[in-house]
Parts: sequence; structure tokens; C-alpha cells
Amino acid sequence: MAEKITTRAQDYSQWYLDIVKQAQLADNSDVRGCMVIKPAGYAIWEKMQRGLDGLFKETGHVNAYFPLFIPKSFFQREEQMAEGFAKECAVVTHHRLRTRDGKIEVDPEAKLEEELIIRPTSETIIWNTYKSWIQSYRDLPLLINQWCNVVRWEMRTRLFLRTAEFLWQEGHTAHATQQEAEEETRRMVDVYRRFAEEWMAMPVLVGPKSDGQKFPGAVYTLCIEALMQDGKALQAGTSHFLGQNFAKAFDVKFQNQQSQLEYAWATSWGVSTRLVGGLVMTHSDDAGLVCPPRLAPIHVVICPIGSKDEEILAVKDAAVRLAAALGNLPRDAYWGYEPLTVKIDTDLKNRPGFRFAEWELRGVPVRVEIGPKDLANKACVVARRDRPGKEGKQMGVPLDGAAAIIEHVLRDIQKNLFERAKAYRDQCTRLVETYDQFKEEIEKGGFLLAHWDGTRATEDKIQQETKATIRCIPFDRPKEAGQCMVTGQPSAGRVVLARAY
Repeated sequence: MAEKITTRAQDYSQWYLDIVKQAQLADNSDVRGCMVIKPAGYAIWEKMQRGLDGLFKETGHVNAYFPLFIPKSFFQREEQMAEGFAKECAVVTHHRLRTRDGKIEVDPEAKLEEELIIRPTSETIIWNTYKSWIQSYRDLPLLINQWCNVVRWEMRTRLFLRTAEFLWQEGHTAHATQQEAEEETRRMVDVYRRFAEEWMAMPVLVGPKSDGQKFPGAVYTLCIEALMQDGKALQAGTSHFLGQNFAKAFDVKFQNQQSQLEYAWATSWGVSTRLVGGLVMTHSDDAGLVCPPRLAPIHVVICPIGSKDEEILAVKDAAVRLAAALGNLPRDAYWGYEPLTVKIDTDLKNRPGFRFAEWELRGVPVRVEIGPKDLANKACVVARRDRPGKEGKQMGVPLDGAAAIIEHVLRDIQKNLFERAKAYRDQCTRLVETYDQFKEEIEKGGFLLAHWDGTRATEDKIQQETKATIRCIPFDRPKEAGQCMVTGQPSAGRVVLARAY
């Protein structure tokens, strides 16, 4: 059995790392700051990909792929982006190695004429490409997404949450009008909200970032913000209105319906494998991973229990028949038109309690137990991962019809996880009126709603003195004028502040 997991109360950071490693989601790589995503972790990411990709295609987007390497001069065309990513860029300077005196070294004669940046994001290389794709308003809108990896040379890394290399998707769209581009920016942040809440069971706040937190090169950034169990915020997805900044930087013009040339309007938007970390921190407990059923690699594990050969044969046969019934349930959009995935645990050498704990650690939403007594009653035991112990066990579930009952339980787990996370988020969201009160409350974690005067100077002061940042300005905030908690200057409404990952 795996080592004992550090509890959340003892050390939340270590608890998180323990779960990622012991649930076999990922390991640290020998390359500094990088990770190896193991099959269990990658299976979650694949489900995220499929879910999101379906939502993107529902809104008219198509996938493409662009180069990993970006000429350094491309970054210099967009000043804000160059400044924003300069400290995180990995740079390729040579294209060949050589052997000398038994050692491998960079060949000085293989120096590149122009250094290449390993993409931290792809706006520059994509908009340089769009110049040859866009000539007329008939070419617009251009709705492109790509699934790829990026490199940002982070100094402090943590598995899934912040690594030097990570996987993501990045959408890059071009439009004929400002209105269309802004509608796209809003549409895609709502796609992220839907995915976070309906698939990840992770409630989020939605709204613009402050100028101090927006994406470099954007006119404005919209985001979804979630609250983790330690009271810290997690930026889970962003959607950027880029105006005509990149079109002007790369001279992307089109002929409008009046036969006049004008610059295209742009958006970009993305989420990454950081979502896997957000899933772990939103739902998991001290027994291990808790995975929302819609993203679970294995939906149901069936554990036959027996000691005698004839008992083992009988319960295994019942397990196979139940697995087949689960796999044959009607497929619908809720499960991505895929069959429920079922695992039969054939490890009968270890005691049932040991086996149950292993599946709990790995986050399988439903465990079914079938022993000789259950079989004699033509029944089984159904245990749900979101409610540990006796509370989550349903005894005497008839084997005839168990598949439909289990599918209903899976849906209920998904709903319960969202409601539980939302109740926690709401409980940890508090109003503050003064800066002294804010400094006291921020130590307790959570989302704090406070008035802010809208200036970068005040925003920077708060961050420097408290390590808290403005996470978002929620779309649904009430219209409530007031006074900034720091300066006393007029405030149009409350913003959400928190310490964040």
C-alpha cells in the first residue's frame, strides 16, 4: 500500500504533492521544473481535452497546429508581450552539437542567424501566419484552436500548477469588427465556465482582470477564478480581447465590404494542465484523490470478494456480467457519448480493506463489492467515493438493475461535488470594509470582496504589503458605489481579492 498521505490540516502543500504522486498522476522529471504525466494523470487530461474540444467545435472552432519555435524578432513587434514574457523565455541559439576531446559541446560554427524562442504562447507566430490567410472580409471570422505544449521558464514550480513545460490549448481568432471579437472573448470565457462547473464540478467566478493582472498585449482579459480548499485562488482559464494590437504588429489587413483596407480584430484564450491540479485541490480528501465522474478515467471498480475457489469463480462471474451491463448502458452527451469505464479488481490476495483503500486513493467514483453473501441475495454493495465510510455505502443493491442505479449514483456524485465545493466557496467569501480588516482577514484565506479605487498604484500596494491580488471584477457584482479600502477614493464597486497560486 502507498505511504500515508499528509493531511490537509498538517501541511496542505505536501498533502497536494502526496496525492499527485501516490494517486500516480505525475512525477518530477530529471529536467528541472518539468513533470512526467503518468497514465492516470494523462487519462484525466485526455477527458478534459475531449470535453473542451467538443465545446469548441460546437461554437464553430477548428483545430490546427503551429511551430514550436518563434523567431525572436516576432516578439519585438509587440512590445507588451515581449516585456511580459521576457524573463520566462527559453532561447535556442545553436542548431548543432559537436564532440571534442571526448566531450559533447555546442558547435560555435552552428550559431543561428536569428535566435529562436520556444513558444511561451503563440500569438506572434500565428498572427504572422494569418497575414497570408486573411485578405477579405470573406475570410473572417477565422476561428482556430491548437492543442500543444509551451515552455515558460518558471523559477518555482509545482506539479500541474506551475511547470516549465506544460500542455494546453490556445485559441486564436480573427474578426472583421470589434463587436464580433468582443463577443467571442465573452463566449469563450463562458465555455470555460461551463466546463469548470459542469465537468470539473468546480464553481468559478467570471469577470475581467484588473489592468495589473491582464495578459501582456491584451486590451482586457476575462477569467474564471476558483477557490481551493486552502483558501487560495486558482486562475483556471483566461480569454483575451486583443483589439488590433497583433494585426497592426504583423500588418494583417483585410478588404471590408466597402472595399476599404482595415486591420483585423483579435482574441486569444487558453486553459492548461493546471486544471488537473485544480481538480485535485477542489475535491480530494485525506484518503486520496476524488475525481468528478465526468472526468474519471475509471468510473466504477468492481471488487469480487471470496476465499474459496468456488466462491471466487461465482463472484468473478457476477462481476463480469455487471461490467458488461454497465458498458452496455445507452451512451449520451453527459458521458461524451462514450461507455462507462469499468475495472474488475482481481487482486484477491490482499484483504478487502487494503484493496478498497487503494481504489479510494486513486479516486474511482464508485466501488462495487460482491461477496458470497451478496451473491446469495442476488445483490451487491455500492460505495461512493464522495462520502467515505458507512455513509457512502448502499447495501443490498439488486444485481438485476444495478447498472442503472450505479449510473444514477455517478450523476449524483457529480452534482454533490459541485454543490459541496460551491458551499465551501460561498462560506469563504467575505466582505471587508477597511484595509486593517483586510490585512487581518487575508490571513484566513478565501475570497475577500472590497472596494478599490481602480488605480494600478493601489493594486500594487496591496500586493506588495499583503501578497494578495485582485483576482477578478465579477460580471455579477452588485452595483454598489463606495470608498476604496486603501485610499478612501471613490469606488465603482467591490472586486475579488485573494492570495493565489
